[in-house]
Amino acid sequence: MYYGEKVCLRAYREEDIPIATSFVNDEELKKYLVTDIPFPMTLWEEEKWIKSQKSNQNGSYNFAIEDIETKKYIGGCGIQEVNWLSRVATVGIMIGDKEYWGKGYGTDAMKVLMDFIFNKMNIRKIRLSTFSFNIRAKKSYEKCGFKVEGILKDEIFKDGKYYDEIIMSAFK
Repeated sequence: MYYGEKVCLRAYREEDIPIATSFVNDEELKKYLVTDIPFPMTLWEEEKWIKSQKSNQNGSYNFAIEDIETKKYIGGCGIQEVNWLSRVATVGIMIGDKEYWGKGYGTDAMKVLMDFIFNKMNIRKIRLSTFSFNIRAKKSYEKCGFKVEGILKDEIFKDGKYYDEIIMSAFK
């Protein structure tokens, strides 16, 4: 387990499955996570994904985010891909429990994940992307040291409109 000031990054547990399923099926949350046509995730699909999580599958690590005080599972984060030659990792994060939005839990989780990537994996660059309408996420990433590297204009179609995808990175 890896600890920050507010959160702990830990392995997924079986009891996380129903909560994780509710997170990935939440309409508002999907708006911030899914780039293609949103489709409901079944409990079985989420269970299969969580049970498939093992450490270091080709550099892929996925962590459950837990509130240190309450021990409550509130979201997830992880490394989606690693280029070992260039030492670049792509990451993602989701705070699924809306009670924890805008309170620094995502920022703390990202800082813990960054420390893991830079100091345990010896990666030199971390990248991610967010959507132009996700102002809260962009501010959180900037607090963690991410800078905008590029903007993909009108890349995302949501609710009848096109939005930019913002590519951000942070260096060790």
